[in-house]
Amino acid sequence: MARGLVVTLSCLLLVAALPLAADDWDRQTTVTFDQPVKVPGRVLLPGTYVFKLSNVSSDRHLVTIYNEDGTHLYTTIQAINSYRVDAMSNAVFKFTEERAKGTPQALRMWFTPGEASGVEFVYSKGSS
Repeated sequence: MARGLVVTLSCLLLVAALPLAADDWDRQTTVTFDQPVKVPGRVLLPGTYVFKLSNVSSDRHLVTIYNEDGTHLYTTIQAINSYRVDAMSNAVFKFTEERAKGTPQALRMWFTPGEASGVEFVYSKGSS
């Protein structure tokens, strides 16, 4: 339990470099990672990214990830609903607790400000 808390807290520090902003309709969130981050099918290098959500009213979602100014699409990811008890005032990115030594943290969930629902990224078996 304590290890999981330490991992979660350290992962939250990854995205603490810049304030996170989110748009209500597509839950657009701008985030800066200070180290590589794995998402299904891709590794995002340190930098600033824009996450957007499609199919908000559905049980399954498409998450698109763009560069900082939204001019380059890096990837589109299939995600499923995820819920937490309380909505928070800031966006939250949660990462998997376990990873192979020397590999990037794998992004597991994304929650936008003021929302108790978010998305969980779907990885193929053994790839997170």
